Amino acid sequence: MPRLDSTRYTVLFAVAVSALCALLVSATAVGLRDRQQANALLYQQKNVLLAAGLAEAGAELSRAEVLAIFERRIQVRGVDLQSGALLAENRFDAKAYDQRRARNDPAMSRAAPPNDAQLARLPKLATVYVVKGADGHPEQFVLPIEGLGMWGTMYGFLAIARDGNTVRGLTFYEQKETPGLGGEIANPKWQALWVGRKAFDANWQPQLSVIKGQAGPPAQDPHRVDGLSGATITSVGVSRVVRFWLGDDGFGPTLKNLRQGAAS
Repeated sequence: MPRLDSTRYTVLFAVAVSALCALLVSATAVGLRDRQQANALLYQQKNVLLAAGLAEAGAELSRAEVLAIFERRIQVRGVDLQSGALLAENRFDAKAYDQRRARNDPAMSRAAPPNDAQLARLPKLATVYVVKGADGHPEQFVLPIEGLGMWGTMYGFLAIARDGNTVRGLTFYEQKETPGLGGEIANPKWQALWVGRKAFDANWQPQLSVIKGQAGPPAQDPHRVDGLSGATITSVGVSRVVRFWLGDDGFGPTLKNLRQGAAS
């Protein structure tokens, strides 16, 4: 056994402590993985509810409350992004589908065409959250959106009313924008400015954009949203992301089908 004050002992002790700490960290990470994944899924579900106006910003909803509302009001459907066709529920488990993982799998995705949202790949299949009204019929559709901001990819949900045009809500649940500037895309007050805006023009071309300065109320200025002070790049990024996912390479074909009554 080496002497306690020797260099060899010090090195061996440091290696042993490091190995033990690494083992404990790894074991903790593995042990908490399922809980972390469940919490991440719950957070996404809550943001779907926020976008759809089924939950209030800042409200403390328990896991049970989120799951109950989600189960009662939300129907998770898979869609073929290129055709916009809804996938049969008995042939595709949309609840278990991980769209972000599919996007990174070459077998489940395709190279994205050149786009302003700066997306490199698109999943072949995507998820749409169909929000049911009191009569059980679809009243709005929540779309997952993503694209590049100033510092990284922004992930959110955009809710569109049954008419396929009126915005019902917007949330960003994951983003790396500058706090107090571009990070204001996560501020419920700014997100509320989107409600009532129109996604498309008369020819069904995506028209939503974040401008510099203030936009008018939705009835008078339907396609524009107040800019974020000191965050021009983020504002432009949000405009590009929203327009991409409303377009032909995003959920444009899906929304067209849903407008025509294919949400059955």
